[in-house]
Amino acid sequence: MELPLKSIAVTIVILTVLTWAWRVLNWVWLRPKKLEKFLRQQGLKGNSYRLLFGDLKENSIELKEAKARPLSLDDNIAIRVNPFLHKLVNDYGKNSFMWFGPTPRVNIMNPDQIKAIFTKINDFQKVNSIPLARLLIVGLASLEGEKWAKHRKLINPAFHQEKLKLMLPAFYLSCTEIITKWEKQMSVEGSSELDVWPYLANLTSDVISRTAFGSSYEEGRRIFQLQAELAELTMQVFRSVHIPGWRFLPTKRNRRMKEIDKEIRASLMGIIKNREKAMRAGEAANDDLLGILMETSFREIEEHGNNKNVGFSMNDVIEECKLFYLAGQETTSVLLNWTMVLLSKHQDWQERARQEVLQVFGNNKPDYGELNHLKIVSTKEIVFDIDQFDHINLSCVCMYVTGPDDTLRGTQALSALNCA
Repeated sequence: MELPLKSIAVTIVILTVLTWAWRVLNWVWLRPKKLEKFLRQQGLKGNSYRLLFGDLKENSIELKEAKARPLSLDDNIAIRVNPFLHKLVNDYGKNSFMWFGPTPRVNIMNPDQIKAIFTKINDFQKVNSIPLARLLIVGLASLEGEKWAKHRKLINPAFHQEKLKLMLPAFYLSCTEIITKWEKQMSVEGSSELDVWPYLANLTSDVISRTAFGSSYEEGRRIFQLQAELAELTMQVFRSVHIPGWRFLPTKRNRRMKEIDKEIRASLMGIIKNREKAMRAGEAANDDLLGILMETSFREIEEHGNNKNVGFSMNDVIEECKLFYLAGQETTSVLLNWTMVLLSKHQDWQERARQEVLQVFGNNKPDYGELNHLKIVSTKEIVFDIDQFDHINLSCVCMYVTGPDDTLRGTQALSALNCA
């Protein structure tokens, strides 16, 4: 009796090992090679699959080499931002694919194909992200189907024109503070040189903190500092090979990412609960993002007979607040930085823009209605710190842009502020 039991146990162990070995072999080799064959049959070109890493090593090496080379403002920025993709398109054309570990990704560069993909959201769904990346990429950006439609409906009111008008004082205050700091660094001669990138990164964080949390501004700033650290750690995860189950190992990076997520959620939950108490006590909702989200959610619940399923849960509100920062902070600060670089390079446009701003606003604080009178500086949502423009020879523009193109990045550019 004892012998058969041992034989059964050994058989189970062998079968288990063989099953896992087959799964690993299929994951790291058989399935990628099968997908590569299908892609080539459809006319797509790319590098041959390399075991486990795919194109990740080459991508990392080329990015490191590109950043080590000095950058001229006349250079092709694509080679600096994504050198591997640039090389791939040159070698294989626009209909190409690349390897993120054992997973191939097709490059879509035809505008008609991109349009078709965006209009067929049920056929082309979002890629399932790496589990650890879900600590950062949350909310509307990660949802599909009915839940996406529900969140979109509840979030939309926060971005209506009338609501954005109410945020103008927060934009103005943040711009004033940063220019005051720059003025203090001016030398006796009236000119100085400084790296504007850290200031612009702080500027957009401050604006988002004020517009997202209002009176809880200082606590919001701490949350966004943690988000920035989490974003950097997440980028490290994306640049490495994803091994299933790796997130459960107590590595230094894994532990830190989970610690940050826990602290962010605890802070946001405290802010939200305080707002809920205030709203239930009859206080008016604030005009910041958090107040608008909660007010819209409560109203939707009441209109459906107190059905809480139609509104936001606590976790939903937390994730949308996190996403608001992720989507708006670095993208906007990068755009601002590049705008200042281009204004410094094309000083004729700098002067024309300054004169138009002074003509429309004079020395008054910016008024939302008068923004429509701007023609040269034509971005829809722009806040100018007008009071400082008469003596700073570089336009300081704070833009609230819902979807900027962040492929142009000039993070190390130095801009001279020449004061009259």
